[in-house]
Amino acid sequence: MSDKKYLDISAIHDTIETMNKYFLFSIKPKLANSLLTKLAMLLLAIFITTVLTACDKKNAPASLSRILDRGYINIGTIFGPTNYYTTANGFAGFEYELAKKYADSLNVELRIIPSYSLDELFIKLNTGDVDVIAAGLSITDKRLQRFRFAPTYETISQKLVFKQGNVRPRKVEDLTGKLMVISGSSYVENLEALKNTHSELTWQETTEFDSEELLAKVLSGEIDYTVMDSNNLAINRSYYPEISIGFSIDQPEPLAWMVSRNSQDDIMASLVEFFGVVHHDGTLLALDDKYYGHIEKFNYVETRTFIKAVESTLPKYQPLFEKYAQELDWRLLAAISYQESHWNPTARSYTGVRGMMMLTLATAKQMGIKSRLDTEQSIRGGAKYFKRMIAMMPDRIPSPDRTWFALASYNIGFGHLNDARIITQRQGGDPDRWVEVKKRLPLLQQKKYYKKTKHGYARGEEPVHYVDNIRRFYDTLSWLDNKAKEQAHTLRLEQELQALALEQKEKEQKALLDSNLENQLQLSNPLPKVESKTEPKAESKSKPSSESEAK
Repeated sequence: MSDKKYLDISAIHDTIETMNKYFLFSIKPKLANSLLTKLAMLLLAIFITTVLTACDKKNAPASLSRILDRGYINIGTIFGPTNYYTTANGFAGFEYELAKKYADSLNVELRIIPSYSLDELFIKLNTGDVDVIAAGLSITDKRLQRFRFAPTYETISQKLVFKQGNVRPRKVEDLTGKLMVISGSSYVENLEALKNTHSELTWQETTEFDSEELLAKVLSGEIDYTVMDSNNLAINRSYYPEISIGFSIDQPEPLAWMVSRNSQDDIMASLVEFFGVVHHDGTLLALDDKYYGHIEKFNYVETRTFIKAVESTLPKYQPLFEKYAQELDWRLLAAISYQESHWNPTARSYTGVRGMMMLTLATAKQMGIKSRLDTEQSIRGGAKYFKRMIAMMPDRIPSPDRTWFALASYNIGFGHLNDARIITQRQGGDPDRWVEVKKRLPLLQQKKYYKKTKHGYARGEEPVHYVDNIRRFYDTLSWLDNKAKEQAHTLRLEQELQALALEQKEKEQKALLDSNLENQLQLSNPLPKVESKTEPKAESKSKPSSESEAK
């Protein structure tokens, strides 16, 4: 309750005094005091009732009827790549998109309540500030004693990680350094369980750093180990390839949304219904593919090589990617080029494709390209061809699936892609979802399937790997580019502050110099003495200087 809601005694006293001025002239003092006392008590009772009612509404447990009445739902989450983060195009994150779909299913506004602390979210859930927590939370025994959980939607494992090059710990007994984990996380609960059988196990808990910051501390050597969920780790290894896995600290755990222990049954019923629908209609499968489908396999050498190429080779060609990408994201075009040629302008394949974008001779002619080995022409032709592939996709296919289909067409051809989509539909899958079609593309290599297609045999596994690789490169490049922009922005701010400080210092020095100069002028040119008003003494007689003076 805020200070504004506390009873203002002085205000009531002033009200009573004002009322005395108007009523005392016609009512006897004793009767007047009695009436005013009763009136004051009545006002006090009304005020307190109003305040308590407001507090009760705020602290009321979550319920579907309450959410529908007010027209919005408050969903709490944790900042991070798997939950909620901002991009150039708005908000993103697995949990955010799932929460948005839940709010849309209720036809209410989504209000995200982000936090850096799980303990803070738990408090907000119990006070009614948050209706649901959607933050990839594991279902643990201790949490079940305090909260209720919606149906599970994913299973993860918790990995102890270390810096590659150091001795790999394969079990608890191998831990010899500093272990730090996030306070209030399920990691703490699992470590406490391990300590029951490993008394030597020690760790530190932090509320100051998040998972990504702890990974950075592992890489810098400030700590030796930390613990992270497998899905979050899969994303971050694309940015920090030197992070390695030691062992799992517990059995795989299910993830679920959380509501307060006192929440109404109607909100639990709506969550059960919602997760049943998204499980059945493929929404969860599509979201899982969007955020994790392309990072299931990690290749250290490939990731490390790509990051080095971004630092050493890309700057030479980046202006061309930016120039011809136009409405596309230039980083996606650059990722396509790296997958095709590793940014080698003279690259060639045994299939006859050549150049930065590895165009066939026929495609180059269609795109108006005269020389495939000319870097600028190749990038221009590749960008034009990719845009054509996107335009050929049916309008009903949503983003980002539309982009993944276009990439597959760039690699295998539009006809073979359509064959795979037709097979998907025949098997009861959704031909407009990439996660469904990519399972059927490898079937184009099997005779019993491709003999019934329009375009026949194709190496269907290639476009699956092709798209996954480009998505990984694109994610890594986007992260590196955003990080570079942040560093440049920080450096620019520091330079501006230094320039302002230098300017201020120069002004102070100039003012001091001017002051010193003025003092020196005053010392070298003192003010003239004021003449005395007394009569001057008679001058001594002297010889006249001229004849006129003598006369």
